[in-house]
Amino acid sequence: MKKFILTPLKAALLIGCLLLAFLSNSAAKEVRFTDFAVSNNRDDLLVFLTVKGAFKEEIVEAIQNGIPTTFSFFIRLEQNRPLWFKKTIVSRKVTHTIKYNNLKNEYVVKRSWDDNKPITTDSFEQAQALMSEIKSLALTALSNLEKGQHYRIRAKAELDKVTLPFNLHYILFFTALWDFETSWYTFAFEY
Repeated sequence: MKKFILTPLKAALLIGCLLLAFLSNSAAKEVRFTDFAVSNNRDDLLVFLTVKGAFKEEIVEAIQNGIPTTFSFFIRLEQNRPLWFKKTIVSRKVTHTIKYNNLKNEYVVKRSWDDNKPITTDSFEQAQALMSEIKSLALTALSNLEKGQHYRIRAKAELDKVTLPFNLHYILFFTALWDFETSWYTFAFEY
């Protein structure tokens, strides 16, 4: 039987791995969904959600330096079927992109579900709210749902990897340290 001897190098590597795991886990827990709701209008099933904790100091600094930043929201509507696999009704990826214009001192936010119309504001708080929330997203037509059936909506958000110009990502490899991804959030309901 071989004995495990803890050398100073092994101890340092072990502590480093544990610290990295703790930091990445605690950073992931800070970004979360709040105000998650499902509603409907006459024709469509609507989703409302907000992400909190996504704007870390490093992300704000990157935005202020003019680096375009994109949040992606992954939203799935599934029908629960007992004793069978869940049936996916719709699966969507929604993106919000922010870019700061230093010369005009304004933020431009584009949201893919909002016809990609740019929304311009000089308030970072307003731009932050536009980036972190989805209001009245038409997920599917009500005609795609069956009365009396059980459904669930799963949602997840992540910060897309930043692509820096002129191969700076090779020099600034640490930008990956401020990427985030939430856990899947599930909201169950009966139609």
